[in-house]
Amino acid sequence: MWGIYLSLSILLLVLTILPKIQHPHWIFRVPEFGKIQIACFTLMTIVLGFFIDGQENIWYYQGALLLMFIHHASTLIKYTPLYPVKKHTRKSHSSQHVRFISANVYQFNKEHNRFISLIKRYQPDMFLTMESNGDWEKSLSSLEKDYPYQHKVPLENTYGMHFYSKIKIEEAKTHFFVTDDIPSIEIYLKTNDGFSFVFFGVHPPPPSPTEEETSKERDGDLLCTAKRVKDIHQPVIVVGDFNNVAWSRSSILFRKMSHLIDPRIGRSFVSTFHAKYRLLRFPIDLMFHSDEIFISQLKTLENFGSDHLPVYCELFIDHQNDAQEEKVETATPKEKAEAEEMIKEGKEENGDRDPVATEE
Repeated sequence: MWGIYLSLSILLLVLTILPKIQHPHWIFRVPEFGKIQIACFTLMTIVLGFFIDGQENIWYYQGALLLMFIHHASTLIKYTPLYPVKKHTRKSHSSQHVRFISANVYQFNKEHNRFISLIKRYQPDMFLTMESNGDWEKSLSSLEKDYPYQHKVPLENTYGMHFYSKIKIEEAKTHFFVTDDIPSIEIYLKTNDGFSFVFFGVHPPPPSPTEEETSKERDGDLLCTAKRVKDIHQPVIVVGDFNNVAWSRSSILFRKMSHLIDPRIGRSFVSTFHAKYRLLRFPIDLMFHSDEIFISQLKTLENFGSDHLPVYCELFIDHQNDAQEEKVETATPKEKAEAEEMIKEGKEENGDRDPVATEE
């Protein structure tokens, strides 16, 4: 038992320290995805320590494990209902509720009808798909009668993206911020009750042994989006498979650079990947919004055959309510310089060039 305890303690220490090293290689970035699991295993190892006899130095290990658990818990508690935040209800001058679904459909998932049934069941006002290719586009065409406004970027490289809406699209753009095969979309919409807002869909590549060796492209793409968002003077929401977690350094920089709010704070983790393995599920399908947008509901929906669970959100817009201003954090000059360097490194991964955008 001592051997198991010692091995777990060392492993958990390594997994806690690695993300603190700000290196873009996936070995350093992937462990931060598992902070929830690391915190749980740390607590379990502490409990295991109480059943070990005859080891004089065990309390040193127990103390170190306790500090590690407090370190993880102090971050994670912000993403639970235990963290106090103000709740807001829709007023008469607010927009009507807007509902949307965001889903990484998994390009090789052939159960298209399960996703279509999910859309018909929940009847969102708009929905975003990621990893949607030509086959998915053909299947989703059956929904076009109900969703007359669309913006389509079908790709066969697992980075295709489709947006369908009942709300009028006034303008749509496709950006290729750091590489010409990873799109982000920028959609300008106007509701029937006269509220305009901008929807961004993102899906940067993950740092992993099977995809990108580093997080440079991911971070560069997200921070390019953040710079773009900051210059928009309308309510904004950014949604997608970030292949990142909200507590990572690059996510925090994204939030500060864009002046957006993380709706998971004070609510829940909303873990989405992997859909089939509950104990190994990470919250990597993220969302950020400006302070004119208020989230009424945010949750995952049932699995439809993808490796990601879909995310359901209900929101309203209120220009006259300044109750969320205190939630907006801005980047310091040092953080801005750090973000610019990360953008530069992201572009250099595929050759330095100016961002590209196409419009409809």
